[in-house]
Amino acid sequence: MSDGFFAKRAPALRTTLRAAILAAVLPFAFQNAALADQKVLLSYEATPSAGFHLPRLAQASYDDRAAFSDEVLKDIVPKIITANGIDPATLETEVTPGGYLLKTNASLQTEGTLDDAVADRLAGSLGYIFRQYSVLVSNLDDTAGSTGFVVVQFPKDSLNATVAQKFFETAEATRKGLGGGYTAFGDEQIFLNVTNSEGKPYSGLDDTAFLDGLKQAAASFGAPAPEVSASGKATARFIGNDWDKSKEGEDYVSRLGGSDSELVKKLDEIGKEYASLVAKTAESKGWNKGE
Repeated sequence: MSDGFFAKRAPALRTTLRAAILAAVLPFAFQNAALADQKVLLSYEATPSAGFHLPRLAQASYDDRAAFSDEVLKDIVPKIITANGIDPATLETEVTPGGYLLKTNASLQTEGTLDDAVADRLAGSLGYIFRQYSVLVSNLDDTAGSTGFVVVQFPKDSLNATVAQKFFETAEATRKGLGGGYTAFGDEQIFLNVTNSEGKPYSGLDDTAFLDGLKQAAASFGAPAPEVSASGKATARFIGNDWDKSKEGEDYVSRLGGSDSELVKKLDEIGKEYASLVAKTAESKGWNKGE
């Protein structure tokens, strides 16, 4: 894993995530320029959550999922970004550990300077191709956001998928509700207290309890000894599709302009390449074998 993303930013997370604002802008245009110049993070998985018959995918190892994610990152992700009219060189994507409901899997994290509409469209495109129930869009630099976040810092070169999973379990054992999800970059494990449409945290914890629980978990964890290095407010939202009800990705398709839109047509072609890669990997790894 490279030293990119939040590993480069450590305690001054929200300050150093801030994209540089144009040096010369008219006063009345300043607000719009700032909004368009925000760093956003898209969090998702490369292995499909729906749409493929893969009975043994749930038992796949972290290493196998990471290897598949590496292939997707190399061969598929740039094409999705390009289909959205974005230069892939302007975004940075890594394969990192990511946690959901007390399980750690290989995840993909894409970071770049995008406005909300573009970020949500790209998130929908990624979710549509990779058959994800949702893609998380977050901006840790938006201090006016309503989502609490906490960064847990580990000693240099000590955070891997095994350690991240162990801390994930420790956090949930410390305070029920902390096992919902996390993202890892370098030696930082990031927890977002994401809320539902009514503004209620999925964790069932208010931000103070969320932070206190993670502080307690860090204090009790042992080696490698972590500490809470940053916390505050952010924006975070899920862009998703209920594949149980919308089996063709209709929720994503609607967001992306409809089935006749040029973007969806391009994505459908990319989806064929992705399906071929899934089939090849499933055969070699036994993901498609019966129980």
